Amino acid sequence: MASVLVVEDEPTIADVVSRYLQRAGHETRTAEDGPRAVQVADAMRPDLVVLDLMLPGFDGLEVMRRLREREAHARTAIILLTAKGEEHDRIVGLRRGADDYVVKPFSPGELIARVDAVLRRVDASATPDEAPEEALLFDGLRIEPAARQVFAAGPDGGEREVGLTQREFDLLAHLARNPGRAFSRNQLMDAVWQYSFYTDTSTVTVHVRRLRAKLEPDPAQPRYVQTVWGVGYRFAP
Repeated sequence: MASVLVVEDEPTIADVVSRYLQRAGHETRTAEDGPRAVQVADAMRPDLVVLDLMLPGFDGLEVMRRLREREAHARTAIILLTAKGEEHDRIVGLRRGADDYVVKPFSPGELIARVDAVLRRVDASATPDEAPEEALLFDGLRIEPAARQVFAAGPDGGEREVGLTQREFDLLAHLARNPGRAFSRNQLMDAVWQYSFYTDTSTVTVHVRRLRAKLEPDPAQPRYVQTVWGVGYRFAP
């Protein structure tokens, strides 16, 4: 069972989403505006937040910014609820740390499938009965799968920790476990997001851009996560 915070100012939508999540076995709480969402999240420390973009008080992007600034929510997954006309805000949200989005109107079943897919990524880390996966070491880069940490060479010759969201880490780890292999965006959606049916692959593009901004010394000339034109991306050791 996971804890899920539903942030939605429409009571009917919040109630329906909460009931479906509860039927799926999750614990839920709700918040109806931006300030209340941050307050409840700080007290609850949810595993995942279902976050509407248009909120009273301040909007969902501001909620997400405040949560991402807090260490307690560094690994909290966020799924945005957006309207069809909010494509710009959706892209901004992905760039700022959202793990996924669902466009209104949506079916509750689709949302639960997205929630479960995101949560499976959390559960996919090594269990106590499994030997911890060894570190992935490359020139200037160290990936620790068991601790879910990434360290890159710093300007002083030492290491600096690279703060990644859950999805950014999963994407980097998948590419780094298969160095030199080119993956299409659809293959990455299937492997990292676990959406074999998902058709909008712009999410992959946005996450790669965010990953490069945090990881690469020069994001315009990526050293590690490289574009394979006409195909997708590969990790260059």
